[in-house]
Amino acid sequence: MAENKTQVTGASPDDFLAAVDHPVRRREALRLRELMTELTGEEPEMWGPTIVGFGRYHYKYDSGREGDSAAVGFSPRKASLSLYGLSAAPEAAELLARLGKHKVGAGCVYVNKLEDIDEDALAELIRAGYRYYTTVVHQP
Repeated sequence: MAENKTQVTGASPDDFLAAVDHPVRRREALRLRELMTELTGEEPEMWGPTIVGFGRYHYKYDSGREGDSAAVGFSPRKASLSLYGLSAAPEAAELLARLGKHKVGAGCVYVNKLEDIDEDALAELIRAGYRYYTTVVHQP
């Protein structure tokens, strides 16, 4: 079976965030780093070249494929902020309805700007996602 593409790299999340070109996107990424560190109690790790993750969980699919992933995380992409691990918890749908302007994709929540969303709802989503992946799904 092929190795998982997105793995912890050992690179510095702080160096990655400091190198974000756009000053607004960099400021938002630093705010997400602060918020996710505070809410999860975890220090960030780089997952692949562009994802800043917090905490870990182990998954195993019916197909037999398994691996580790970040419980929650984000990537400051040019088009939007990609937020990971926030849409699977049982309470996620209710919280996403309160979040504000966003889009949901396969496993991601996309936000154009942090000012477009309710930070209290975001904080609850982060807590719920982290709790779901680290206690309900599986701990590594």
